[in-house]
Amino acid sequence: MNDDSPRATTESQPRWRRTLSRLVDASAKERMVISVAALVLAVAVGFVIVVLAGLAATCATKATVLGVPTPLCYDPVAVYHELFLGAIGHPLSGNWTPLHFRMAVTLQNATLLVFTGLAVAVSFRAGMFNIGVQGQMVLGALAAALATIHLGGVAPSGVLGTLVLVPVGVLAGAVAGGLWGALPGALKAYADANEVITTIMLNFVAANFAYVVVSSWFTPPDSSLVQTANIPTAAYIPTVPFAFQPRDSFSLLGLLFAVALVVGVAYLLARTVFGYDLRASGEQPEAAAYGGVSEKQTMVASMTLSGALGGVGGAVLVMMVQGRWLANLPQLGFDGITVSILAGNNPLGVGFAALLFGVLKSGSAAIGFGTDVPPSLVDVLRGLVILFVAMPEFFRMIGASLGVGGDVDA
Repeated sequence: MNDDSPRATTESQPRWRRTLSRLVDASAKERMVISVAALVLAVAVGFVIVVLAGLAATCATKATVLGVPTPLCYDPVAVYHELFLGAIGHPLSGNWTPLHFRMAVTLQNATLLVFTGLAVAVSFRAGMFNIGVQGQMVLGALAAALATIHLGGVAPSGVLGTLVLVPVGVLAGAVAGGLWGALPGALKAYADANEVITTIMLNFVAANFAYVVVSSWFTPPDSSLVQTANIPTAAYIPTVPFAFQPRDSFSLLGLLFAVALVVGVAYLLARTVFGYDLRASGEQPEAAAYGGVSEKQTMVASMTLSGALGGVGGAVLVMMVQGRWLANLPQLGFDGITVSILAGNNPLGVGFAALLFGVLKSGSAAIGFGTDVPPSLVDVLRGLVILFVAMPEFFRMIGASLGVGGDVDA
């Protein structure tokens, strides 16, 4: 065999590089098997941790596991039963309905995480690391709240008002988030500023800027919290008849919008010239520049699109869940980083990763209600699942960025 053959070259590589190369070149089916195996391993490790914690804890009544008395304070089977089935309302019990409140919470979390996960995925595919989705979401939420509140005074009421106010709110959120995202993109393109540093810093700037603006001019006089007034009723994303109730703070229309955005972004990246330029700049920047792709324009455009998606997430948070802008918004922007890594930065995978993340978040709350396990231990279990499932994709991304493997798109 020729020593210069690909096989000989591969065999001469260090073991860690061969392992990373195998991970990078794994097919979609193999990656799915790896993810399932990682999930099973995470559950097994978490099971052991619950058992050890149950032995160390002090309690008046010991747990009975599957009908067998034990010296444990916590029932690990009940913990995982709540973690996965509590999120959807225990479908194996009687009188179960898919329109259960817990299902609404799960889908609400998944819907919001789709937007922030997509935002991170778009920037990653362009070779940019947008850690600032949280700030873009904060400003998008504020823009949506202010736009709908002020336009609500002149907009018609009822369905006609909804047809006006909801698109206006979403557009306002997208514009605010997009402009805030374009800023680190321009700093990277024209001043060579590290986008990781700038986006992290802009998160703090956005949060404090929004806080000062709202507390100075937009907080109602009778409010003890820093918040805007409630948005008009017509600005809420409407619920579907015979589905979830308005009190559930979840709308199937919001979920359908998120799914449509997943498909749209996937099409944009896979089938359009802009998407090709964006992916080429992220995977082979030198080749993309040689082919005529403007590196600087692509940097700014990708970060603008990423920020706009984060801003839309903030707008949906206001118009579907909170009904106003509140200080200390949930950390959905940071969760979006995990969702994107979990999905391998694939827009279609973001939908499934967001659903898994939504199940874990809702299931964690169910454990708190249904068992005596302390919240800190619940966070450990949830973190284990995320860590084990995301880690193979994380190493795959590192390998691809190092040029390991023969096909980074696998």
